[in-house]
Amino acid sequence: MSKNIAKEVLKIERDALTSLIGRVNSDFNDVINVICGIKGRVIVTGMGKPGFIAQKMSATLSSTGTPSLYLHPAEALHGDLGRVTKDDLIVALSNSGETEEVVKLLPIIKKIGAKLIAMTGNVRSTLAKFADYTIDVSVKREACSLGLAPTSSTTAMLAMGDAIAIALLEKKGFREKDFALFHPGGILGKRLILKVADIMRKGSANPVVGEDTLVKKVLVAITKARAGSASVVDHKGRLVGIFTDGDLRRHVESDPRLVERKVKNVMTKNPSCINKEKLAAEAFDILRSKRIDELPVVDEKKRPIGLLDVQDLLKAGLV
Repeated sequence: MSKNIAKEVLKIERDALTSLIGRVNSDFNDVINVICGIKGRVIVTGMGKPGFIAQKMSATLSSTGTPSLYLHPAEALHGDLGRVTKDDLIVALSNSGETEEVVKLLPIIKKIGAKLIAMTGNVRSTLAKFADYTIDVSVKREACSLGLAPTSSTTAMLAMGDAIAIALLEKKGFREKDFALFHPGGILGKRLILKVADIMRKGSANPVVGEDTLVKKVLVAITKARAGSASVVDHKGRLVGIFTDGDLRRHVESDPRLVERKVKNVMTKNPSCINKEKLAAEAFDILRSKRIDELPVVDEKKRPIGLLDVQDLLKAGLV
């Protein structure tokens, strides 16, 4: 029974979203153009459930390059309208278009001189009549069996808000580096900002040995550095190999004199490496795809200047 109800709810909301596609026309282009042209911010408002959608829309706009804030309509009537200027643009969400708290704001918004976009399910409503632009988000019915709880209508508002935000993102040429600027925290921001140089091990924590060094001395260097590997270089200081605990395990049983061997005879030759200016996320992709735990960091002459361990990425919060 519950499963069938859930399926029916999803079908109704799917149909509501599908019906929106045909309403995206030249009027939508006008809305995007006017938002791009304002000097101020996009102020999104709504009461009740549409108010929550308004908050989400405002947050999405802000994070994708369109300065925005959410204005609670009831609080606006008690002083918060002071946040609105003639350079701003208001997006008001109301399914009926007759929400009391929203309607009371309309004459004052007009007096301030801010542009008004109505996102409503009733294009003949008071809200629509006051608006400079109207976006029709009407639905045939709510997914609620009583036809009362905002469901399909708020889903339609949510999707249209996303459509506006992404259309603005594209029109403004907003790119990953811009997105990263507004998302410095969390995995998203770190993947787009954090460079290998920011987290690599260097100095005494980056063991580098010559290719003729004996394995026993390599193990001492690795232990002192508290690392999982050592970068191996030729006589010009260029990376030619890496010796890891995996190499040790592969040879120790078959070669009782392993520690007396030169590391060039048991190392992994031509290892994967990365430049310090690359994103740490790229280093993680290499480690994951190659199924390795350590990655030497090299300069333009392929000299090892650092070491990146998968644990460093874990500590940085990238995984």
